[in-house]
Amino acid sequence: MPQANTPATPWGTPDLVQLMDETGTVRAHPTFSPYADELTSTDLKEMYRTMVLTRRFDDEMTALQRQGQLALWVPSRGQEAAQVASARALAPNDHIFPSYRDHGALLERGIEPSEITPLFRGSTTLGWDPKKHNVHPYTLVLAAQVLHATGYAMGLNIDAEIEAETGEKQTGQGQATDPNQDAVKPAVAVYFGDGSSTEGDVHESMVFAASYNAPVLFFVQNNGWAISVPFETQSRVPLATRAAGYGFEGLRVDGNDVLSVYAATRYAMDKLRAGEGPVMIEAQTYRLGPHTTADDPTKYRPQDHEATYTPLDPLPRLEAYLRSRGVEESFFEEIEAAAKQGGQTVRDYVLNSKPEDFETYLDRVYVEPHQQVEDDRAFYRAYTAGFEEE
Repeated sequence: MPQANTPATPWGTPDLVQLMDETGTVRAHPTFSPYADELTSTDLKEMYRTMVLTRRFDDEMTALQRQGQLALWVPSRGQEAAQVASARALAPNDHIFPSYRDHGALLERGIEPSEITPLFRGSTTLGWDPKKHNVHPYTLVLAAQVLHATGYAMGLNIDAEIEAETGEKQTGQGQATDPNQDAVKPAVAVYFGDGSSTEGDVHESMVFAASYNAPVLFFVQNNGWAISVPFETQSRVPLATRAAGYGFEGLRVDGNDVLSVYAATRYAMDKLRAGEGPVMIEAQTYRLGPHTTADDPTKYRPQDHEATYTPLDPLPRLEAYLRSRGVEESFFEEIEAAAKQGGQTVRDYVLNSKPEDFETYLDRVYVEPHQQVEDDRAFYRAYTAGFEEE
């Protein structure tokens, strides 16, 4: 992975920011090191804990899908640093619009693994409270959440204008979930992948975000592959370069380096809150697993990819850094035990959960009775009756 430590240049190709290399060695950066220095030993240990729990959760869910207990699973293996570190850099009243792979960001935000599983089991459409965590539902349609996030960010600007004129706070701006933490000016972070970056929704979102100076962070995890398509097929230049075409700053960071991701995200959020946004961050990481459990990456990825990218795994890197700072073996043993227990807990939850009756979804389409819904209900009942045993 290329290494560079010069600040991003306006309207050009930004150099890759890396504060911690693959061995856990840290180097200084004039722009981003001050943000990374905010992280205490406790912060780093908590991020490591969340990353380990995310991976164990991911592995457990993959196994459950293989056993027929889930309809689908979207792995995040290899992308834990990008997700956890970026989410930690956000304020509680910032809004997150995730895709379908951002399990680490959700766990960092306080959402329980058991609140993520129902969607993939088909038990319900959403397992967590978006208002409690300021985390919006997973988006299964590629890049649709980027439009939603941009519109929400535009709404935050409108709310701020109304508040300035009337002195009345608008509820759309969100509140910090921690009453002991002062609420900062809220902003929006939207997560998407390199594959989604080629969707028209992303282009349209960036046009509107730039035109209306919306406080939205476009956080793209470039994991090297859209499904079956390498990044080189999607773009001749780094994705962060595209930001200049819309008139705002783009950053490239080593997405497997928690220090760089955290620092770049904090830097970006400061710009958003100051009215200097939007900002785009390209976190260069790697998808160690398949695109989803319906995918077989051996059909299109080189056989030696694991030997190339496994040394870049973010978990051993952060572990090496923590050990260099004197963290004792007992900490890692405790985390391993917690991950094992967490995996068993979520497995038990999934196996004991029951899918919701499908017809309840038909009851939620309209407030008043509607003939089309009743026709659909009749069709569904006739269809499922064909599978009943005599």
